[in-house]
Amino acid sequence: MSKPYKKKRRRRKQRHSVSRILIPVICLIVVLSGAVGGVWYYKEYGGDPVRTYETATYNSNLYQGSLFADDLCVAANDVALTGFDDEDSLHAAGLFNLNDKTVEYGYKLYDKLYPASTTKLMTAYLAFKYGNMDDIVTVSDSVSSFASDEVVCNLQPGDTVTLYDLLCGLLLRSGNDCGVAIAEHISGSVEAFAELMNSEAKALGATGSHFVNPHGLHNENHYTTAYDLYLIFNACIQDQRFMDIISMDSYTMNLTGADGTTRTFDVVPTNYYSSGKINAPEGIRVFGGKTGTTDEAGCCVILYSEDLEKNPYISIIMGAEDKSFLYQEMNRLLEAGETTKTE
Repeated sequence: MSKPYKKKRRRRKQRHSVSRILIPVICLIVVLSGAVGGVWYYKEYGGDPVRTYETATYNSNLYQGSLFADDLCVAANDVALTGFDDEDSLHAAGLFNLNDKTVEYGYKLYDKLYPASTTKLMTAYLAFKYGNMDDIVTVSDSVSSFASDEVVCNLQPGDTVTLYDLLCGLLLRSGNDCGVAIAEHISGSVEAFAELMNSEAKALGATGSHFVNPHGLHNENHYTTAYDLYLIFNACIQDQRFMDIISMDSYTMNLTGADGTTRTFDVVPTNYYSSGKINAPEGIRVFGGKTGTTDEAGCCVILYSEDLEKNPYISIIMGAEDKSFLYQEMNRLLEAGETTKTE
């Protein structure tokens, strides 16, 4: 019995001896292989393998953390602009150079403010994204809920109208009834549409906003920021249909009543540049934009414009005390931006 036992012990010692030799050799091979591979990878990917791998591998539509702001104007704080320093009388203001991707002027860009009818930019963005312009929309009884002093396009319950006509009424005249008709057509209800507004706003980076309706009539839980409005407006202008509408000086809506009779409703832009009530500074062409006015929000406007060299800008003013002051300050802002560019 003792001999087999001794043989087993000798075999174990032999295996242990082999292991003591092989394990370090294997580890050395692994380390050397990793080092050689690392040198090859470093050379192959131009000396910055991590950045190169991220750029080549990550889908920018899914992984937007590092690439999201590449085409946006970004500023962490207020930005001064020579020639425009009267901001204390406004709630917020901004001037964005779309070619240079710079914020030329920024004042309280991230303060939460009531947006009034500039809300309708988000409504329009979703209509273009999820609707078809030739959709026939049937108007519900909800359009009868607006007060006499609230802007409407005289939609009646049972009317049928194209989504395109509703967008013209929404963006030009700022019809609140058009906003409700669009919301119900896209999402089935105003409440469901508001949820869609909030999720899509966050997807655009507009994380300082919360919407509860498609028109912007005052609600304490309905707010945005000047910078968020820039993000939403910037998304809208990527669609040529949006640009075509805000560039109009008038439009005639075609409506069909529940009884089959047809009628028209003429709409003109609420912003004074498009309606011809005020001229832009020399050398600047204002294509159009969106206004908003309530007691709580003050007078607001956001515009798309170009200079003589066709450099595009987005400009915004929120919280002016009246419309006369609103456009006076907007002209000053546009002039200051043009002057700074040419100096």
